[in-house]
Amino acid sequence: MGPQIAFPRMSEAALCSARIIKKVPDLAENFVGPATALLREKHHGVLITGVQLCTDLCKISSEALEHVRKKCTDGLVRVLKDLANNPYSPEYDVAGFTDPFLHIRLLRLLRVLGEGDPDASDSMNDILAQVATKIESNKTIGNAILYECVQTIMSIQDSGGLRVLAINILGKFLSHRDNNIRYVGLNMLMKVVTADVQAVQRHRATILECIKDSDVSIRRRALELVCILVNETNVKALTKELVDYLEVSDPDFRVDLTEKICSIVSKYSSEKIWYIDQMLKVLSEAGNYVKDEVWHALIVVISNASELHGYTVRALYKAFQRSAEQETLVRVAVWCIGEYGEFLINNDGMLDVEDPIRVTESDVVHVVEIALKRHSLDITTKAMTLVALLKLSSRFPSFSERIREIVVQYKGNFVLELQQRSIEFNLIMAKHQNIRSTLVERMPVLDEATFIARRAGSLPDAASTPTNGVAKAVAPIVDLLDINSDDAPIPSSSGGDLLHDLLGVNISLAAQQSDAAQPSENGTDVLLDLLSIGSPSAPNELPAQGNSSTIDILSPKPSKKAPLSPLDDLASLSPSRTTLNAGASPLVESLDGFVPSPPTEESNELVYPSITAFESSSLRLVFNFSKQPGNLQTTNIRATFTNLTSNVYTDFVFQAAVPKFLQLHLNPASGNILTASGKESITQNMRLTNSQHGKKSLVMRIKVSYKINGKETLEEGQINNFPREL
Repeated sequence: MGPQIAFPRMSEAALCSARIIKKVPDLAENFVGPATALLREKHHGVLITGVQLCTDLCKISSEALEHVRKKCTDGLVRVLKDLANNPYSPEYDVAGFTDPFLHIRLLRLLRVLGEGDPDASDSMNDILAQVATKIESNKTIGNAILYECVQTIMSIQDSGGLRVLAINILGKFLSHRDNNIRYVGLNMLMKVVTADVQAVQRHRATILECIKDSDVSIRRRALELVCILVNETNVKALTKELVDYLEVSDPDFRVDLTEKICSIVSKYSSEKIWYIDQMLKVLSEAGNYVKDEVWHALIVVISNASELHGYTVRALYKAFQRSAEQETLVRVAVWCIGEYGEFLINNDGMLDVEDPIRVTESDVVHVVEIALKRHSLDITTKAMTLVALLKLSSRFPSFSERIREIVVQYKGNFVLELQQRSIEFNLIMAKHQNIRSTLVERMPVLDEATFIARRAGSLPDAASTPTNGVAKAVAPIVDLLDINSDDAPIPSSSGGDLLHDLLGVNISLAAQQSDAAQPSENGTDVLLDLLSIGSPSAPNELPAQGNSSTIDILSPKPSKKAPLSPLDDLASLSPSRTTLNAGASPLVESLDGFVPSPPTEESNELVYPSITAFESSSLRLVFNFSKQPGNLQTTNIRATFTNLTSNVYTDFVFQAAVPKFLQLHLNPASGNILTASGKESITQNMRLTNSQHGKKSLVMRIKVSYKINGKETLEEGQINNFPREL
């Protein structure tokens, strides 16, 4: 048989062998010797099939991998070097490149051999650098070879210099005219960014240009990459670029772009004024695309920034006049105007960066009235606007009658929520002016630490891990208040009953001040008449579970573990409050000033000394403990994980197991990427219930898994040093 027949038969046999070992991996050892012999052939057809067969063998069998790595690595490097330096050969030429198919097969096999082996990687460094610099990128075939070369460089054990060369090749891909090549470059940069962030940062300007690409796939991938590149030093510059593009971006892309901007600002903001400024820009340009959780978080930040109340309400007042069609902006604006409207009149709290504005009480009321009458706004926004008007009636007594005329127009509204608010607010302004100022005083500060803790325990994503003092978007404020929790009610921070916290006034004192001891015209108590909840002598029982699709803050579910509070007495007498219109948002109830301030951990929880639960050379785990005073069997634990090495941990997962007398509930972690050298930590909340409290101590077995450069790492340990009093 002539050689012209033998070579095709050898190639066919190699391809058939590759199929066999894929179906029956146990037969792989029978093919190792013959397969490596094919690598010494000169015919390119045989070489290609032999290289492919060896690649499949190495992926299936670790013994085959070691054999090929020791016996064939140097030979494969020589073959690739000859191929790269080979003069023009018409037999194997494809668009000016010598056998690109063999190029690619060799690079893939070298990638498998070099991964995790320093010696094999070192032997192929020179030829990879030669291929990366010699291959031209002006043709598709050249780009295909360069792409495989980059993948091989990033997979093997390599020095930083060669990786920088590979990332620069990907940077050139981003400037290519072909959309497919740009997408491939972005996709590869997403994978290699953890290996060398600084090298990728050099191409930040080109990546930002890709966000403006006409191809939506490229825009989204570039946006994801930009979010990974953001850090404390470049956050302001990158945010400015993204916000500027938000003004001209396509509507279809605004949802993703807005979400990413809000996430970046929330995560990396170290100054509340910068956070507020950026959020107002986003709300002004794309407020209709902002999720509820984002503006909930913004309100929490504003309520905590007492020194910025004047600045914020003035900025919102001006932004509302320019962008009244952005509904989310309107919501935040009317809430702030209702709370801090007097700052507009007096120019209180002026900052150096501001110019004074001249606003009258009439102007403020007029702006809120415009918001109320705008037909495009939904029920939630209009309900919040009615609350703002009620509060302004107390802030601006001279305009109280005008405000009442505006509010009373909604007494016959077809939407039950608006109708009910109109009637109740009209009663407050008309009949109960002596307690109105107390009822509509400013909202208690929404506890920022509690808000962040609730968010960390309720959201699975933790790509937006809190790192600074600014509230990190985002959990609904209704969740923050936890009105419908099955846990036992937390005692009031004021030490009084829940009704005292709810209205911000002692009911007996209010009764004395308003002659409430005397029955009103319909024979009911003044406060009960005010809230339209019937006679005070009604039986104290649980309210019936209605079919309403909305949650009513005035009708909370009482805890099964605790007696009814005075608030539950009121709620049980108010069947009308459980039939709100289905379109009304529960958030409206949480923003209207009639809800209790969420109790802070400092004043309501028993705090115990923290412990270092686990520590190795690469990881530290610290536990912080707290208990509710009335439930000593249950311990709330906040776990904080810190990376002690210079490597980035990805796919971070924490698991725990406890004996049968303990019950463990784990909330989602705040993230799954643990940055190097303890720059940022991952937190995870858990609840541990000890049925043998006082008899048996807490004990826990833990397992932590994470990846370092794609390699899985597992750490285990047992925690026995819990404080005995737990």
